[in-house]
Amino acid sequence: MKLYELQAIAKRLNNFTFISRVRRIEDKTLEIMLDKSESYFFNMTRGHSFIYRAPSQRPLQGYNAPFDTLLHSLMSGGKLISVEVPNDDRILRFTIAPKSSYKDKTIHLQLEFTGKNTNAILLDDNEVTIEALRHIDSDSSFRVVRPGMELLPIPRRVLSPDNTTSESTHQGVVRAQHPTEIDQLLEEKYLEIQKQRLQDIKKQKLSSVAKKIKKFSQLLEKLPNEEKLAIQAKEHSNTGNLILANLYQIKPYDTKLKTFDFEGNEVNILLPKDLKVTRMSDYYFNLAKRAKSKAKSVHIEQENLSSKKAFYENIYHALEQAKTPYELELLVPKRAKSLRKKEKLREGELFWIEGYKVLVGRNSNENQKLLEIAKANDLWMHIRDVPSSHVIIKTDKQNLPDSIIQAAAKLCVDFSVKNAGDYEVDYTKRKFVKVQEGSNVLYNKYETIRVTKEGVEIRE
Repeated sequence: MKLYELQAIAKRLNNFTFISRVRRIEDKTLEIMLDKSESYFFNMTRGHSFIYRAPSQRPLQGYNAPFDTLLHSLMSGGKLISVEVPNDDRILRFTIAPKSSYKDKTIHLQLEFTGKNTNAILLDDNEVTIEALRHIDSDSSFRVVRPGMELLPIPRRVLSPDNTTSESTHQGVVRAQHPTEIDQLLEEKYLEIQKQRLQDIKKQKLSSVAKKIKKFSQLLEKLPNEEKLAIQAKEHSNTGNLILANLYQIKPYDTKLKTFDFEGNEVNILLPKDLKVTRMSDYYFNLAKRAKSKAKSVHIEQENLSSKKAFYENIYHALEQAKTPYELELLVPKRAKSLRKKEKLREGELFWIEGYKVLVGRNSNENQKLLEIAKANDLWMHIRDVPSSHVIIKTDKQNLPDSIIQAAAKLCVDFSVKNAGDYEVDYTKRKFVKVQEGSNVLYNKYETIRVTKEGVEIRE
């Protein structure tokens, strides 16, 4: 970042008096809310860090690392003493008097915009690291960043106010001095970053979901034809009967049986290798049995694959209409595969909404399985009067925030229907849901939330 940008931002932030809240909203982005209303965001991505101003945002996930815990306990509710750019370098340094401090104790949050070593570090008055966003060991750098270790200063760099570091992330910022001008420029930066980021994330997640749709399409194309399977079953059965009828003339070393079928036509039958003569007919009877079984179940597999394909098509359409990175991450979580593996989930899709586990059935069979594994106090939801995915929110007997219920209801609608409109989603505890047949249920003591599905008019 440019030095004068950091200096202008520091000057603006010194107009505030206390820290309302500090938290991570993404893996590398901190939100600092000042004086209960003004939120500033610090993206600490290596080699591409930047600062912007925007309305307060919900975290993409729950962050509970030691760094996050200390950010909250030491800074939230604390008095803001100063914001500085020490030694005219690439650092923005907050000095705070913690709310819990009964003496004149201060701590520092040091945001270092230093290319590959970009970091956020909590320090005490003796320049000892309390905790950091990234730990750096001695084998990686002479400047160790570890809890309990004294933090050495960054090597001095002589910069004029117009010089830049390797990160030129605020190229559109002018030498604004008035606080409102600084805020306006940081808001414009947010809109610029948000637009580009939304496009990039959407493209990536659409590609991921498109691959799943293609996979299920290919599996559907490969499904055997029911009529052909029935014909194969009959042919294998006839072959087995012909072998039985001609056992007397088959020698142990024969590889073919030349005979006549039951209509009097001459046929040549390949005999299975390494089988006793008396077991050769069983070989063909087993093939007939398998083909017959496949013929009976192929429509079930077709329905299963078709419902999963439709599920991901609904996700694809919902991604197209998403307006924020939060919505995109909600629909297709970044760590979905690893989380699913960790939870050993075999049925349904797994989502995390602000730390709460949410399970979504992709078809009738998975809806039924989710009903079976749900606990009595888990929350169940379903679109009223519409065949839809069943959604289970794991509660651990906690009271759910309204934001979780609203987000889960939106998932239920997005994954279940394609048409625009207002939908009513009923929800209740699992213990009030009575399974009738399969995934058909009766329920009582429920509440209803209305979800509006928009933007689908562009779909084909």
